[in-house]
Order: sequence, then C-alpha cells, then structure tokens
Amino acid sequence: MKIAFIGQKGLPSTHGGVERHVEELGSRLVQQGHEVVVFTRPNYTDPGVHEHKGMQLVSLPTIGSKHLDAIVHSLLCSIYVWGDRFDIVHYHAIGPCLVSPLARLRGRKVVATVHGQDWRRGKWGFLASNVLRLGEWMALRVPNATISVSETLSQRYLDEAGKDTHYVPNGISIIDGDDTSILRELGVSDGQYLLYAGRVVPEKGLHYLLEAHSSLPANMPLVIAGDTSYSDDYVGEVRALAGENVHWAGYVYGKRLAALFRHAALFVLPSDLEGLPIVLLEALGYGVPVLASNIPPNVEVLGENGELFAAGDAANLRYRLEECLNHRVEMRNRAKELRDVARREYDWDRIAQQTVGVYKVALGRRAS
Repeated sequence: MKIAFIGQKGLPSTHGGVERHVEELGSRLVQQGHEVVVFTRPNYTDPGVHEHKGMQLVSLPTIGSKHLDAIVHSLLCSIYVWGDRFDIVHYHAIGPCLVSPLARLRGRKVVATVHGQDWRRGKWGFLASNVLRLGEWMALRVPNATISVSETLSQRYLDEAGKDTHYVPNGISIIDGDDTSILRELGVSDGQYLLYAGRVVPEKGLHYLLEAHSSLPANMPLVIAGDTSYSDDYVGEVRALAGENVHWAGYVYGKRLAALFRHAALFVLPSDLEGLPIVLLEALGYGVPVLASNIPPNVEVLGENGELFAAGDAANLRYRLEECLNHRVEMRNRAKELRDVARREYDWDRIAQQTVGVYKVALGRRAS
C-alpha cells in the first residue's frame, strides 16, 4: 500500500508523542513492504531532508503560530494528496481531522488516530478548545476507520457517542546502551534522583510534582527532561516553584534519555490528561520504578496494582513519593516484572500489524 501520514510535525522525532508514534509505526510499515510518505513542517524538519528510516519526507509550508501551525499544514497536505494515488491517508490527532473531508471528497480511503482529547489541554482558550472538539467529532465520523490509542477512550466513545473505534495502542522502543555523561553534567548520581520526562505544559501536572518535591524531607534531586510547547507562561510559573535541587535538562533524546530512565530511582508522571503516554510505556520498558496519577490511561497501563496517587493532589503525591522511596528495593524488583509484561504487550511490530488490519478494513478488505 501507499500510505500518507498527516498531522505530525515531522521526523526524526525529537519530542512529542505523535511524532514518536509516526516514526516507530511508519518505519515498521516500510519494513513490511509498504510505501510511507510523511508530511513535515519546515519549522520542525529540515526541508532538504527527504528520507528517514525508509519513509519519504515531503516538506510543505505552514504558519508557525500556536493556533495555525497544525491546521494550515494539514490543509495543504490534504490538497497535496489529491494529486497522487494514495491507498490510505492517515491523519494523526484530532485537530488535523478538521480537514479530513478533503481527502474523502477526492475518493481517498481515510484513517484517523485519536492520540488523546486535545481539546482538554489547558493551553487552549474557549474558541480553540471548541474547534478541537469539532475535530474530535469529525475524527469519529469522517474517516473510513478510526483508531484510538487508549482502550479506555475507545470504550468511552462507544458508550457516549455510539462510535466503534479500533483500539491500537502506542508501543515501546528501547535503546540499547546509554550515555551516562548526562548524569555527570546534571550533577546527579545513579539511583539517586527522581525523573520527570515530557512536555512542560499544564496538563502534564509538573506543578504538582514540584510542590510535592519541595516538601520532601529527603534531599532527593528531581531531573526534568522536557521543555515548553507554546506554554511559555506556564514554564515561568513552574520554574518559580522549583527549588535548588531541581535540574532542568531540556529536551533529551537517544542514549542520554535512556540513561536518565535506567538510572533513576523513580519515574513520576503527574498528568491530569493523557491519551496513552509513550513516556510511561518507555519507563516501564526500561525497568524503572514508576509512580503515576490515577487518571484512566495511566491505570490502563499500570493496572489496579500499579503505584498511583490521586490526580491533582500534591499532598497525596508527596505522601506516595515518600512511600515509594522508602521501599526502593521492592519497587525495583516489581519494575523488572512490569518491564517484561510491558515489552510484550506494547510491541511496535505487533502494533504495525494491527494498524495494517485497520487499513484493510478501511479499504473494504478482510483484515487477517
């Protein structure tokens, strides 16, 4: 099949769950013999780069602002696919689905992946939030087939909207080896720091973690691997909350990020909102102990016996942090068990096969 990916910023993935999903999925589809075209934005991927891991990269212009970046680019991509014969046009995230009718009008078979309810994000105002809600409505009705990365969200769509979606999760990609130079640069020791990895935006709940960390009796450093995404005001707020023992690493990739995972005492995900967080899956895949908020997607991954705290409750987070740090040996042993389960359940090769099955449904073929 010839497949177009629309909605991602570009490749290679340097931050963002959608970009990671596209890179891992697209490269495996290429390995299976499919032709994959990934549309990129010039403010993210060098327009002179035309190939990545076997995927063709096509750079189209956009307007690099918070509200217009994604929709303008997705609009131009949707027009571009009119002039070429694609078997599948695959939209990623609900915002780009606003222009998915253009591909349908041209007779293309359309698939959409809902990575999360983006309209709930704190960075969006009233108008933008409602526009994204319209994108979600269209993601459930316009495509020939719709994927949800969260089984919980898929069930909600069935119960509340009467729409049946295909559950295909995110996956885990583990890097062999690590680069421990980043530990020395940050001034932290093996097994002696807390780790947060992800975008610094309100819905990720970093402010809860910083508040809880500031009152911990133990002198445990906190490493923050991530940066802003059109949320500069929020970054200023959380930096004001941070104490002296907080280390800001910025965006970290590859073997340096692998090192931060492997050598952390505890990975903490305090989110208020997630789809199915790749960073949580990766933490499990690296065998690091995890403490996460008890929102449905995190519970879905960790199960009822996972280490959880009450979402939005900094006091409860502080209490649970102390508990976890006081039982490090038990936490590390359990993390090894969870690692093996996570790597088996969230395998990208299997996920690529499941996605091809959805493509066959969209094409009116029988999924094998």
